[in-house]
Amino acid sequence: MYLEWIDTLKSALLFRNISSDSLNVMLGCLKPAVREYKQREIVAVHGQPFQGIGIIACGKLALTKETYSGNRIIMGILEAGDIFGEIVAFSDHRIWPMTVIAQEDCVLLFLPPDKITGTCSNICTSHSTLIMNMLQILSNRASMLDKKIEHISAKNIRGRISSYLLDLYLDTGNKDFVLAMKRHELADYLNIPRPSLSREMALMRDDGIIEFKGSNITINDILKLENSIQ
Repeated sequence: MYLEWIDTLKSALLFRNISSDSLNVMLGCLKPAVREYKQREIVAVHGQPFQGIGIIACGKLALTKETYSGNRIIMGILEAGDIFGEIVAFSDHRIWPMTVIAQEDCVLLFLPPDKITGTCSNICTSHSTLIMNMLQILSNRASMLDKKIEHISAKNIRGRISSYLLDLYLDTGNKDFVLAMKRHELADYLNIPRPSLSREMALMRDDGIIEFKGSNITINDILKLENSIQ
């Protein structure tokens, strides 16, 4: 049943170091629910009962939160192989902490968290690997949220943009990269009005800090970028 997504799932961090054959056996034991969503369809709503750890077999999702003023902030963009819901999965209060929206047509697998930490009925040899992978994912997600807080804590709009771009540079080691988010998604992620984001990026280009064309970004001056955050 899960064979058509094995290659994608095998590349996911959750199933790292698990062979295709072992993964197929494991999925047969864990029996995740398979659900399809259309672009812009809501997958989960903040505050509703948690339905299981989501694994993206194909497509793209946005993790969002609503502010008290009614604005939507994008907390992150996830793609095929990524998972979501893992932070709340093992808590005492199993409700969705965010609203999840399909950015593209998606196929999602929902896995009950108890089956991850429980004993596998087939005594899968890779089950301990699955648990260790989950612990690493939880650690990575906490780090991602720390970065998000760091970005939006900058003193002004240029500081937020600079913090985000500098983080991408440090992650890739490259001054040229393609943004994973569209302009309006980046504006939501940094909690900046879309026109203000575009205007400030244009000013940063005029100041010789960056160059950009569409989603392609080039950092021209790392020092100025760092100084913009302070």
